[in-house]
Amino acid sequence: MAGGFWKEKQVLVTGGTGFIGSFTVEHLVSQGAKVTVTTHSKSEGCDNLAAVADKVKVVQADLTKLEDCKKACKGADAVMNLAATVGGIEYNIKNPATIFRTNMEITLNMIEAARICDVERYQAVSSVCVYPRFPTIPTPEADGFRDWPEPTNDGYGWAKRMAEFSAMTYARQYGMKVSIPRPANAYGPRDHFEPHKSHVVPALIKRVCDGEDPLVVWGDGSQTRSFLYATDFAAGLALALEKYPEPDPINIGTEEETSVRQLIEMILEFSGRKPKVVYDTSKPTGQPRRKIDPSKALEKIGFKAKVSMRQGLPQTIEYYENAVKARKK
Repeated sequence: MAGGFWKEKQVLVTGGTGFIGSFTVEHLVSQGAKVTVTTHSKSEGCDNLAAVADKVKVVQADLTKLEDCKKACKGADAVMNLAATVGGIEYNIKNPATIFRTNMEITLNMIEAARICDVERYQAVSSVCVYPRFPTIPTPEADGFRDWPEPTNDGYGWAKRMAEFSAMTYARQYGMKVSIPRPANAYGPRDHFEPHKSHVVPALIKRVCDGEDPLVVWGDGSQTRSFLYATDFAAGLALALEKYPEPDPINIGTEEETSVRQLIEMILEFSGRKPKVVYDTSKPTGQPRRKIDPSKALEKIGFKAKVSMRQGLPQTIEYYENAVKARKK
């Protein structure tokens, strides 16, 4: 039922037509918020918002330009900065400077625009990519600025660390109310399945459902992640901004830890496909183990993930089979 904190709030969601952005917008609309989203072009990604299209305002903006950011922020009570540039492991390895520069331009422009426009609350959406390759397991928020971020994704990791730092400094100097959620690895319907953009879950779903055989997987399959379903991700962001607008990072994730080998086994089970799986240990695997500590989120904002991998994966596979593949025919 719509009501409470978000009712009638004017909320700007950058990247709101994207994968996680669209789920966040839907969640905010369900809570009674009046949502505006930014997009590079009026048509880009807007099909993701089909369910709430008549309740959302879409504005075209280049977030690497401060003036565009100021226009987008005008009149907003809250800003959730979800706009970001990142890709799969191969793209991230090859393009660290591009990823770092573009994300920093967006970060610095958006928080400055929010300050100039006297936005009541600002959310700098971070990522578990800030953590080092060998963090404490389960990983507490205190590890966020320890050592170097995971080398295969360091351009993004450093950009997200600096996004957090910028929020902290703006809170200290200007008294801004800021929120710094660090979400785990997202997956779900509307994810990016294109090879240059996709992360491990959508990448493997696409390859399995497209009939790749043998299925060649980078690494030995032992690397783990704490995957977070899109609806849980969105709910966690909203709770963080509502209940903890403090310049203090907070993990948004799940206690569930899944290895790539386990992930593949589930995808094969739910898709009904039976390719031969070959593990290529000569290829990079990214961070060996990722399992965050979600206890602070439960304590501070009452967040606990609801959707397990065995619940979320079938829905993601169904979306790829029925929506993505259908568009290509």
